[in-house]
Amino acid sequence: MSPLSQMAETLIGSEIVKLGNAINERIRQGETIYNFTIGDFNPKIFPIPAELEKAIHAAYEKGYTNYPAAEGNLALRQAVGKFIQDREGLAFSPDEIQIASGGRPLIYALFRVLVDKGDKVIYGVPSWNNNHYVHLTQGEHCLIPCTPENDFMPSPADIRAQIKDAALVCLCTPQNPTGTTLSAAALKEIGEIILAENQRRGPAAKQCYLMFDQMYWTLTFGETVHADPIGLNPAMKAYTIYIDGISKVFAATGVRVGWALGPAHVMAKMKAILSHLGAWAPMAEQIAVAEYLGQTQAIDRYLLSFKQAIALRLNGFYDGIMALKAQGHAVDAIAPQAAIYLTVKFDLVGLKTADGLLLADQAAVTDFILREAKVAIVPFSAFGAGKDSPWYRLSVGTAVAEDMPKVMANLAQALGQLKK
Repeated sequence: MSPLSQMAETLIGSEIVKLGNAINERIRQGETIYNFTIGDFNPKIFPIPAELEKAIHAAYEKGYTNYPAAEGNLALRQAVGKFIQDREGLAFSPDEIQIASGGRPLIYALFRVLVDKGDKVIYGVPSWNNNHYVHLTQGEHCLIPCTPENDFMPSPADIRAQIKDAALVCLCTPQNPTGTTLSAAALKEIGEIILAENQRRGPAAKQCYLMFDQMYWTLTFGETVHADPIGLNPAMKAYTIYIDGISKVFAATGVRVGWALGPAHVMAKMKAILSHLGAWAPMAEQIAVAEYLGQTQAIDRYLLSFKQAIALRLNGFYDGIMALKAQGHAVDAIAPQAAIYLTVKFDLVGLKTADGLLLADQAAVTDFILREAKVAIVPFSAFGAGKDSPWYRLSVGTAVAEDMPKVMANLAQALGQLKK
């Protein structure tokens, strides 16, 4: 076949989707696999709020099937502004809010607005899709390898070392894939670093912005508290763009309503790009979400039960992994902090299976866990980490609580056969 564009020829598809498709094919062939790869929800376990579903049906019945406003319906932008003001204490006017069909088009549009070819983009690894968006915009990858000692988050020192002439810093907290959070102290210092860099450049030069992905910010557990850059440093409002929406907070990944919050001139350019893409959230869903966001008590009730169910699964798997560790197996986990993900470690390279097969690399370990334990999880290499990283993302959005003992028994049996 004739060559396509250089960008297309070098583009890497979603590793997670590819892995998920392969696992689903095995399931269709009749194999029993516990699939914790996709950052999604099983609607039978985690349905969207009943009030939201009712409002969506009503909006379609009333004939709301035409184009929405390119920036998002005014009623929804006003509702989002009030929701964020009430819940986070942040003030955004309607012209500082952009609606789209989920977070992905908003992130892509933001990259297009801020990143020119060769511009530096700073992001930590593992992290979700930053590497692909940098590729799509032909930016310069300034990646920061993150460690469990720092909850897999980039430190202020890491950011400071790369900040000179950078166009964009990407942070996600709570983070996909790790389910960990950035501390308020670290986030405040990162904001100060960005402000100092912009002051060094002067107002006439291209400025450095912060993309702050807080899609999971309501899903925190235990003593974890979500921090945000403007709340910590109001001067960061001129340089921060929040990415947010209903996908995770209301288990509504397929409903496709997301929003960005940021400087009006940035939102205006994002609107122009999204207008060409047509990546609008559907009219009926916008009408429904605007109505639902005002139902404070209903939202509180939903979040209470929703978070309890997620925490049950995260803590159950964490306790199970730590019990295996206590038995001497080369596994580990980070205690649940937020989101729907548990970070787990399978440090099995160099061990042999019962039939003498050597687990020579991490890919072999991943295959062993799938083959012998029937457990599918995503290696951090799918999120930009090195191929030899022993860490994995376990997503609980599709986890059946009654299956958890069987999952842990399968893992115990598989690990028990390994030897040096």
